[in-house]
Amino acid sequence: MSGERGGDGDGDQPTESRDPADPLDAAGVDPVVPESAAAAAAGEFPDDDEVREFLREVAADVRGDSSESKQLSAILYRVSDLYDSEEQTSPEEIYLNVRHIMKIKEQGGIER
Repeated sequence: MSGERGGDGDGDQPTESRDPADPLDAAGVDPVVPESAAAAAAGEFPDDDEVREFLREVAADVRGDSSESKQLSAILYRVSDLYDSEEQTSPEEIYLNVRHIMKIKEQGGIER
């Protein structure tokens, strides 16, 4: 009797902390985004032209003919949007979008 299903809170799986109203939980996603990035999603990314331009330059440099380099370039460009006050995105949105793209790629494309 190891108490595997016990709800005493000392188990490895924090079931009480999972909020069904959380969009990541609702999507069935185990977020990799650290709490510091989640706090940044609340609007703590300053408008930073230098960081944004650097990320966009790297995105342009890595873009090539392969689908992988195009995907990496698109991800970097999307991350640069975090530093643009004109764009509306969050680390969670970027993560979910990238995860969705990777699942589609793994399946061999979108089935119609």
